[in-house]
Amino acid sequence: MCKVMEYPIRINRYLLLNNYCSRRQADRFIKDGQVFINGTVATLGQQVHAGDEVRVGNAVVELLENYQYYLFNKPRGIVSHHPQRDEKSIEDISGIVDDVSVVGRLDKESCGLMLLTNDGRIVNTILNPIYAHQREYEVCVDKYLKESDLRKLARGVRIEGYLTKPAIAKRLGEKSFSLTLTEGKKHQIRRMCAALGYQVVDLKRVRMLHLSLDIKPGEARTLTTKEKETLLEQCGII
Repeated sequence: MCKVMEYPIRINRYLLLNNYCSRRQADRFIKDGQVFINGTVATLGQQVHAGDEVRVGNAVVELLENYQYYLFNKPRGIVSHHPQRDEKSIEDISGIVDDVSVVGRLDKESCGLMLLTNDGRIVNTILNPIYAHQREYEVCVDKYLKESDLRKLARGVRIEGYLTKPAIAKRLGEKSFSLTLTEGKKHQIRRMCAALGYQVVDLKRVRMLHLSLDIKPGEARTLTTKEKETLLEQCGII
């Protein structure tokens, strides 16, 4: 994956393309005086020109050394973010103490694989449909799924004026199928099924990119060294 550097370039984008951190994290570091251009503390929005020397402080170096990556199997009924009263969040049950965020949310009634990390560099690459990274789901609907509708799910379904991108749809049973997407519109699978006259009764994500669901509901684990290396390769970090 090629990340083109064209000068002049804003300092936060420069740090992103050089794999230091996300642009949001870069802005925080700039505000904290942790970024220097030609020996002078950088300012928000400042441009970097060809030949400029960019240096980062210890806080940025420590972030690079402390990126964490976890897989979590979200049970049904757990919210991915902003829990309301009496709702349980991922933080409540995962046992993860690091300050990490979800990459690719699942709604409260869905379950399955989630990637949690503090590495903001990889988020856009994983979620942006232009990179066509796969996410696979197992879906159960409320009645027999017609073969013609299975083909429509693969070709694309129009939801509120938008035609979904081609997907991989495979039958698993009379009412169940797997669907592999390369995009992630809000409640996309539920809306696709509703457009064809079906209601989703169970929805589980079983894979993101090369990462497969291999842990029990409510459990979390760190990525193996190989999984992490492959993830960073696919995101253009290494």
